[in-house]
Amino acid sequence: MLIKKIEMAKTEIFTGLKNEIAWLAKAISHPARVAILQNLFKLDSCVSGELVNEVGLAQPTISQHLKEFS
Repeated sequence: MLIKKIEMAKTEIFTGLKNEIAWLAKAISHPARVAILQNLFKLDSCVSGELVNEVGLAQPTISQHLKEFS
């Protein structure tokens, strides 16, 4: 039994809710991502050009942060 637990991915030993909370915490763990989320809610759309202007980061940087939400 101990060997099976060691072989499992560490996330598999936790409940789905705990894993979801951890994923959400990681997704919003950067201030730029919080700013992006705030602007997405405000704009009600996802146009990276608008986010670049609103958040003040380069488009590739915005894209990298958006990937964390998927």
